Amino acid sequence: MSKIKGFLANKKNHSFIIPIIAILLGFLFGSLIMVLSGLNPIDLFVSLVRAVTGIDISNIGTGKKIFNARYIGEYFVYVMPLVLTGLSAAFAFRTGLFNIGGEGQVVVGAFFATYVGLTFDLPGFLLLPAVILAGALGGALWGFIPGILKAKFNVSEVVVTIMLNYIGMYSTNYFLKQLPGSTNTKTAEIPQAGLLSSDFLAGITNNSRLHYGFIIVIIAVFIFWFVIEKTTFGYELKSVGYNPLASKYAGMKVERNAALSMTIAGAFAGLAGAILVSGTFGYGRVINSFENYGFDGLAVALIGNSTGLGTFLGALLFGALKAAQPIMQINRIPRDIAIIIISSIVVFIAMRNGIKMKLDKIKVKEVEK
Repeated sequence: MSKIKGFLANKKNHSFIIPIIAILLGFLFGSLIMVLSGLNPIDLFVSLVRAVTGIDISNIGTGKKIFNARYIGEYFVYVMPLVLTGLSAAFAFRTGLFNIGGEGQVVVGAFFATYVGLTFDLPGFLLLPAVILAGALGGALWGFIPGILKAKFNVSEVVVTIMLNYIGMYSTNYFLKQLPGSTNTKTAEIPQAGLLSSDFLAGITNNSRLHYGFIIVIIAVFIFWFVIEKTTFGYELKSVGYNPLASKYAGMKVERNAALSMTIAGAFAGLAGAILVSGTFGYGRVINSFENYGFDGLAVALIGNSTGLGTFLGALLFGALKAAQPIMQINRIPRDIAIIIISSIVVFIAMRNGIKMKLDKIKVKEVEK
């Protein structure tokens, strides 16, 4: 017991202990809500296991089918855009900015990717890279706007990005409908050469929508880690985030770095839009409301403590809760329970300092002994 208390009291371990505590408290709160509502929390965890592993625990011993690989494929389809929007929020956090505009950057990135896929007459081997880069460019452009306003006029990036979310959604909806072959709900299909879809991946996951976008996600996580942790440019960005006045005194270009930070953050979110178009759906979509990829990315980044690996792990958790929602509804569990758990986790993460104080008290008691 003393070893466990010593582990919890060690401040070096707080960076991953606190998110774990927040996750456990979130699930505990969600389970309590289920009990008070007359629902069985075990059904929630059965749904989560099925969504992530494809194994239906409730069918064990009944003679019914236990495993379905399709759930695994669909699980990672949920995870991939969450990783990218999480990296977008985390990059801004690490540089002292708050990118709440991930949702708008996703839809603008998706529009750029769709436009290039449908209108550019390129050789087959060039079309897919062009679609992906166009998505990143669209998101970067939408991130640059609040970045440059912050740098030049000290306009709050929070206010600007919130407004740009709506501008991005409604303007791209209009332009998507103008593309050749579009209807009021979607565009024409993007040519096969511009898609990330894979018959092989679909085949091994029972015809899921799993696609090669996971390669882009892995590369993005590596780029995030390398830029932030291993480059002078990343060091300057973090320095500006921690203390802009001291950074300016040291000769760093604070305004330029603020603009670049939001631009790079936007590029990550734009990539999420590109893989949604090129991988998950294969066409551009006219959406009537936000799908919360950008907003969920904020929570993912908070869970992951704004690190590359932590953000990836946070996306795995949130992806599980997202993927489990259809299964929960089949089991007569309101999908709102998953939303309550996600929201609770974010609230407990926001209470980071309070949790840290409790852990510090453990250390004090250990010293007193």
